[in-house]
Amino acid sequence: MTVVESSDKLKMVHSDIRGPVYQKALEMERRGVRVLKLNTGNPGNFGFGMPESVRRALLANADRAVAYCDPGGMPEAREALRAYHASRGLQDVTAEDIFIGNGVSELAQMVCASVLSAGDELLMPMPSYSLWSNGAYLAGGKPVFYVCDEKADWYPDVEDMARKITPRTRAIVLINPNNPTGQVYAPELVERVAELARKHGLLLIADEIYDRLIMDDMPFRSVGALAPDLPVVTLNGLSKSHIVCGFRCGWAAVSGPRALTEQLRECLMKLSALRLCGNVLTQLVIPAAMNDPDSTRAMLIPGGRIYEQRSAALRALDQLDCVSYVKPHASFYIFPKIADRVPIRDDRQFAVDLLEEKHILLVPGSGFDWPAPDHFRLVLLPEPEETYQAILDIGDFLEHYRQ
Repeated sequence: MTVVESSDKLKMVHSDIRGPVYQKALEMERRGVRVLKLNTGNPGNFGFGMPESVRRALLANADRAVAYCDPGGMPEAREALRAYHASRGLQDVTAEDIFIGNGVSELAQMVCASVLSAGDELLMPMPSYSLWSNGAYLAGGKPVFYVCDEKADWYPDVEDMARKITPRTRAIVLINPNNPTGQVYAPELVERVAELARKHGLLLIADEIYDRLIMDDMPFRSVGALAPDLPVVTLNGLSKSHIVCGFRCGWAAVSGPRALTEQLRECLMKLSALRLCGNVLTQLVIPAAMNDPDSTRAMLIPGGRIYEQRSAALRALDQLDCVSYVKPHASFYIFPKIADRVPIRDDRQFAVDLLEEKHILLVPGSGFDWPAPDHFRLVLLPEPEETYQAILDIGDFLEHYRQ
């Protein structure tokens, strides 16, 4: 018999969020061990529930989800999303420029497949959500990482970005608000990235799924609004803002001069048709969700759960000498740095050892393509008291940990 060998495209693909350490956590749970899962931004597992507006729309319209819908999405859902992006400043976007898919994860792969040929390069941040590097690998392309500078509030280093552009570079990925750092980029910084794309004739890929989860009145401008003259594809979704991760509801909005984006839109429609359509049940709630910003906003102000969980996390981190951090202003993530005096050579082993001793599951920095074994991402979703205690437990572990 012949061994079934894996594709070369999968050799570099990794998913530490649900990878080997996660599988070990599941094994521990099967043995009766309670594990605090701080590995994935999944609010539904921490007592968050969908807004009543979404629940009503789902129950009232469920019978309409029996048949396939248009490959790009249901007309009323696409229109609601067009209106949303128009309110964010995207000019001349029509409902036909919106492509609804099964989460941003599916759409990211569709975008990568649409723009990358074998050997093409996709410029993306470091640290980076691995969805984008994996999308490049699966498309036969190559991720190239530009540095985000921790000493500059994790802002992208535009000079480093410029140095890494080659004749094979096809697009720049900008994750704003950022995962894993929780930072919101100033509009002036985004404009500098847009100018770089303009100079080199590059597509801008804007992952903006956390744009409705911004705290502290931080200013935010969508890339497509700041650069209407450039081809931009903006990705977004309901998973986080409306607590429906399991619905797998995401979309892509193509903006910019139509002469420059026609082939991209054709490719996205071709790939949309190949999988027939996105989940129709989830599309039924899009108009209601986009008409209900208040349920999301209530979580982000003093007294709201996300705000208070972040506050609890920062209070705990301030008590630790073994880590430092940059305060996040969006989402529910933080990306702390482990002090140099804690000798860690293998951050994946650190994650395993922490899991075994403290029963806390997190993602090491290497899971976000960070090159040094000195960072980790925390998900700030448990109730404030539990978040606070978990971070103190991590600090206690690091104080005596040696590899």
